[in-house]
Amino acid sequence: MRIAFFGDIVGRSGRDAVKNYIKENKTKYKFDLAIVNGENATHGFGINQNICEELFSAGIDVITMGNHTFDQKDSFPLFDNEKRLLRPLNYPQGTPGHGYIVTETAMGEKVMVINLIGRIAMEQNDDPFFVVNQLLANYKLGVNVNVIFIDFHAETTAEKTALARYLDGRISGLVGTHTHVPTADLQILNKGTGFLSDCGMCGDYDSVIGMEEDAPIKRFTQKIYARAKMVPATKTPTVCGVVLNIGENGLCCDIQTIRVGGFLREQKDCI
Repeated sequence: MRIAFFGDIVGRSGRDAVKNYIKENKTKYKFDLAIVNGENATHGFGINQNICEELFSAGIDVITMGNHTFDQKDSFPLFDNEKRLLRPLNYPQGTPGHGYIVTETAMGEKVMVINLIGRIAMEQNDDPFFVVNQLLANYKLGVNVNVIFIDFHAETTAEKTALARYLDGRISGLVGTHTHVPTADLQILNKGTGFLSDCGMCGDYDSVIGMEEDAPIKRFTQKIYARAKMVPATKTPTVCGVVLNIGENGLCCDIQTIRVGGFLREQKDCI
């Protein structure tokens, strides 16, 4: 089975790039499931219903989120009603929405997708290690699901690496999001879990992590946030993601990066 996952979509340029990539390549590369992090999809902050529907119509199967989950005020009902749109599982009890989904591929294989958020240099939420451990007590590879994939939206590579190793052999793959910068630690861990601490963003890298540079620079140099509105960059976007090939035992037998277009070195032959 082949699972494609794409990093944080930032604004219109990132949305359009991901939609075009999926439409052109989902069938070509035989992706059984396509997942994307959409927490910056609407003008860089959160997601709304129209954009959610755009992404699903383009061939995205599941959308994960992060610390900007509820930035769009009209999105609260969307999270309760659309099970394919996830918010972090370890948000406090009573938060709208769902933190995981068990969906089926066209071949009837059950894929569990989990969204988690970190606690280091982030707002404090429930312990992701404890919360996911509780969930996985009821879901096991090869027993009641064929694949378990986690998007861990976290600031530090250490927290993401620690969680991946904590779950090694119990999940098919864990890929990090949030920093918008792709890391170089792509690997299959000792017990068969595919891992990358951050797959990068889908957006314009001629920017400050997807935003036009003026506002972030002013925020660092002047600290006058009211004069520094963050606006997504709209030049040539790069699509960043990973493809995990999953064996019959539910573990990862190959993991490769996708990096197409824009200002980063392309990896078109990755799959």
